[in-house]
Amino acid sequence: MKKVISVLAASTALAAPAMAEDLSVVGSWSSLPLHNEYEAPFWNTTLPEASGGDINVELTTHNQMSLGLGDIYPLLGQGVYDVAMTVADYAVADAPELEGLDVPLLALTANEARAMVDAARPMVSDIYRDRFNSHVLAIAPYPPQVVFCNSEISNLGDLEGLKVRASGRMTAKLLEALGAEGVNVSFAEVPGALQNGVVDCAVTGAGSGYSAGWWEVSTHLLPIPLGGWDPVVTAINLDKWNSLSADTQALLTSEIVSGFEDPAWASAQDALVNDIACLTGNGECPSGEARSMTLVEVSDADFDRARDILTSEVLPEWAERAGGDWAARWNDSVGAVVGVTIN
Repeated sequence: MKKVISVLAASTALAAPAMAEDLSVVGSWSSLPLHNEYEAPFWNTTLPEASGGDINVELTTHNQMSLGLGDIYPLLGQGVYDVAMTVADYAVADAPELEGLDVPLLALTANEARAMVDAARPMVSDIYRDRFNSHVLAIAPYPPQVVFCNSEISNLGDLEGLKVRASGRMTAKLLEALGAEGVNVSFAEVPGALQNGVVDCAVTGAGSGYSAGWWEVSTHLLPIPLGGWDPVVTAINLDKWNSLSADTQALLTSEIVSGFEDPAWASAQDALVNDIACLTGNGECPSGEARSMTLVEVSDADFDRARDILTSEVLPEWAERAGGDWAARWNDSVGAVVGVTIN
């Protein structure tokens, strides 16, 4: 009888369906294309369908939850939610070494930017594990971070003396080295800051600025990628990750690349050209009505000056601030891909 009961119990266990996994997911800015076109479809549809209904997702965004930008990843590490994604630069106060992921001016195309991100990923994974008790699932780009000004400018040198909202700490350091005054203003507060003169200029992705209506409060667009690509890191709480079965981990790892990361990078390749057209009216706008900002041409001299300041002042200062062996790790990974060495 004991043998029969044991056999029945084993058979029942084999026949029982796998327990469904519930994931609470906090996405990035709800108003921007990355969330609406890639994040939301992936978490709401692609992943649950790929799992055959075994993964259930409850999705919101950090701005809908009114989370402090610096709190997003620490709260993830504490298990307040299972998955979170936002701009890596929002976490550099807790992890200055993370600034090495988003270095301005080193990548001028999406392919170059992805090569940088792929090279940096082992470092980023270590940072998120050690600083935020989390496992990195994906790194996707916002569009190149360019300069919107509500002030007449004709070249990079005209930023000197102006108050400029930076998109990240390394960008702020670069702007200060160029003679501008870096001002800390959150993305949502930028339109009011531009309109009221709190800042003269602000750095963000061209597409993000178009979607958020920055063209209503700025007149000139300087399309030099002073803010890098603002990579968005998607990470899962490490305890939650370790609790998943190997099959579920493999499914999530595979699906997030094919269903979210790859499409987001593919769209970024032509994003800057399309977004500039939408902001300035110079070309066809695929996103809606074209606007009429003044496009400021970036000269070779402007670019060379900014790049020289980056490599001679900004990167060495970051290496000192990050401490440890982060400069050496960066040189051997990202630096090797872009041909830059921090001395």
